Amino acid sequence: MTRSDQTPANVCLVYENWSVPPYPNQDVLAGNYCQLDRLDAEKHAALLFRVFEGHDQVWDYLPYGPFSSQYHRWVREVGGLTDTVFYTIKNLCTGAFEGLANFLRISPEVGSIEVGHINMSPRRQRTPAATEAMYRMMQWASEVGYRRYERKCNAANIPSCRAAQRLGLSYEGVFRQAAIVKGRNRDTTWFASIDSEWPAPKEAFKAWLDPCKFDANGRKNERLSDLTRLVRHNSDPAL
Repeated sequence: MTRSDQTPANVCLVYENWSVPPYPNQDVLAGNYCQLDRLDAEKHAALLFRVFEGHDQVWDYLPYGPFSSQYHRWVREVGGLTDTVFYTIKNLCTGAFEGLANFLRISPEVGSIEVGHINMSPRRQRTPAATEAMYRMMQWASEVGYRRYERKCNAANIPSCRAAQRLGLSYEGVFRQAAIVKGRNRDTTWFASIDSEWPAPKEAFKAWLDPCKFDANGRKNERLSDLTRLVRHNSDPAL
């Protein structure tokens, strides 16, 4: 086999009509079950603090928290950063702000963007609102022209790794001893989706989020992971 035979097709892919996508500048990303609003300490800090209060486990794999105080200061600081964009996640069924996520490692010049710092109220994880929030962020990035959409998880955080795959992101490997977080080693598992793959997970999300397919209690018999399994380029063999 020659070297050219081993070269992945996308290595030499020519982008004739590609242009640099915009930096995230949306104040609102609206959906049917959720709305993502730009994080604002005065509007959101107290509400989010109450949502997370008493659930210290949600901070286990994040580099900050839990907070007994100073949460307002932290929200004000990260809300003012210019190299990352934080959003609160509002459940349109309850009217409550129930979590947050952000865009980071934003590189429009190469068309790459990451979603991270995902933190949802334990009561609202894997709900239609939480799932749609991830869909709307992926949709925005893909449809404005980003070529690569990343999510990185602490390898020890199995629920987070499973969630990434459930959302249609492909496993790309583990960076061993990538960081030390709260005095503990962190191996980082990488997941991503690229532009050519976006149409398939988009249809999976649309099918799963169809209001007609939920029962009176808001439950579905169909799992999103069953819809996205076939569209993932690769899966984590450990999951």
